[in-house]
Amino acid sequence: MEKNDKLPFGKKNYKLMLLGLAVLVIGFVTMSVDSEPHGFGFLGLTLGPIIVMLGFIIELFAILHNPKK
Repeated sequence: MEKNDKLPFGKKNYKLMLLGLAVLVIGFVTMSVDSEPHGFGFLGLTLGPIIVMLGFIIELFAILHNPKK
């Protein structure tokens, strides 16, 4: 049997995934701290979702990035 210890992603991929996860958390926290009722202010309707979408874009890039050999 051949033992293969290679991880599916490189070190840079995992760093980008952690960064994307942190941006997602920041986006959801931004939406939750809105002072308007039910989050209908600028933070809950505009800034928070933009930050969350940025986090998902970073995650997508982290998954699709091909580590150099």
